Amino acid sequence: MSRMTEEETNAFDDFVTNNPPRVDPSKARHITRMVALDDFIVEYIYSQSIANHKTPTEIIRDLVKEKLMQSV
Repeated sequence: MSRMTEEETNAFDDFVTNNPPRVDPSKARHITRMVALDDFIVEYIYSQSIANHKTPTEIIRDLVKEKLMQSV
């Protein structure tokens, strides 16, 4: 495979800069997490979200609220 010339590299850079890829986050294979969670916790949150028809964010919010109410 031959190397790109300087001119080809600049043209490719201009093309990519002016035509960024379109990404659909709903089709992502990997979800980036803000915090590291072990697989057990991920599966628990996921199963609770399915069982309660809530998003994982809502499940986490409810767990945090419950913990805060216990400490009051």
